[in-house]
This record gives sequence, C-alpha cells and structure tokens, in this order.
Amino acid sequence: MKKIHINCDLGEGGEHDEELMPLISACNIACGGHAGTLETMQQTVDLAMEHDVEIGAHPSYPDKENFGRVSVPMETEELKRYLVAQILSLKQIAEAEGAILTHVKPHGALYNDAYTNSNIAKVIIDAILEFGNDLVLYAAEGSVLSRLAQDKLPVRFEAFADRNYNPDGSLQNRTNSGALLTQKEQVLEHVFSMVSEGKITTQKGQKIDSLATTFCLHSDTPNSVEILKYLHQKLPSINIDIYRG
Repeated sequence: MKKIHINCDLGEGGEHDEELMPLISACNIACGGHAGTLETMQQTVDLAMEHDVEIGAHPSYPDKENFGRVSVPMETEELKRYLVAQILSLKQIAEAEGAILTHVKPHGALYNDAYTNSNIAKVIIDAILEFGNDLVLYAAEGSVLSRLAQDKLPVRFEAFADRNYNPDGSLQNRTNSGALLTQKEQVLEHVFSMVSEGKITTQKGQKIDSLATTFCLHSDTPNSVEILKYLHQKLPSINIDIYRG
C-alpha cells in the first residue's frame, strides 16, 4: 500500500486542532506573524507530540489583520528579521518541550509571492539558513522558491488537497469562485489524481505534472475534519494510506 504525507496549518485560532491533529502526518504551526502566540505555540507543540506528528514553523508577513493573506511591502533585512524571529520562537518552544522542529512552510501571501518573486524567495531561504541547513522547506513544485533552495536546503514539494490550480501550476486566488474545494468527494478525487497519476487537475480540466510528496489540507477549510476522516476511510480501498508517526 502506498503511503502519503498530509500536512495541516494549525495553531491559527481554529476550533478543530484537537480533532485534526490525530489525522495528519505533519503540522505547520503559526508563530506570531499572521496568527499565534507563545501560549498557542506551546499548546500546539504539545498536541503534536501527543500524536507523534512532525512539527514545522509557519511564518508569514507580520499581518494579523489580514491573516497573512495580503502581500506586505518590506525591506529585505526587515522581512528576514521577522521570519527569523518567528521560526526561533517556535524552535525554542519545541526544544523546551523535548520536541524537534523538522520543517518550515511559508504562509499565505508570503508563500504565493515566493512562487514567482526571487527576492522574497531568497529572504525566506536566508532566514531558514540562520538555523543551519537541516530544516526541510515545504514549497510548491515549479516555484522560484523551490528552485533557488534546491542546493541549499532539503525541499519537499507540496500540493494542496483543497485548492484549485491555474494552468501554470500556481494556486487560484481565494477570491475566485471554486478556488477552494470543500466537498469531501472532490478532495478525494483531487488527491487520487495527484498520487496515482502524478497529475494535478485544474478547475478547467488541464493536467499538470506533479512530484508532490506532501499534501496540505487547510484547517480553516469548511468540513476539514470531515474531509480528513473521509480520506482515512476511502484511501485504503484504493491502496493508499496516510502516513502517521
């Protein structure tokens, strides 16, 4: 049976973290940029440890007002300082609890900007390298970020189980109708295509090659708990299982 890796953004103030954590392989914890406090970071780390889930930092632009989903113009060094501070906060909390920080995944507009913007991508890479070159970077395949990081950091290609894509491989803007997949059957079909065929199917039916090895389901997607439980129920019948621990 083929095993797949599911990640989820947690510690963002959502109501379902305790229900989602046992269903995933890795969590990306908000560390103060778009959401999260020292208290919520510690709580989420402890919850991840309880369920043997990989722990990652989920830094963003400093923009809680817009939940990190709007680009924030910043000087290079200023942005780097913010990102380093966010990662460091979570790393220190994780290590104090006896856990290990395994990866970093940029959030929201920062993630999207790094798809095409080499300056933003370089800042993210430089911030992570402040902690050595062992932290895994979650990035979209085909992005400038993944390309520039290839010889500097371990990179895990990520695809989104609950998002529709543009033909160039970028995510559809959340303001577009149909950008978010909220029906469990849709998500199952989307994941099956990516895993079994190595193809992302866009909203208009185009097929994009995919080498993704981790698949994200957002915690704030409507029905996120129901969707993940459905995947756990249905994937084994098509010879796919979700990696746990």
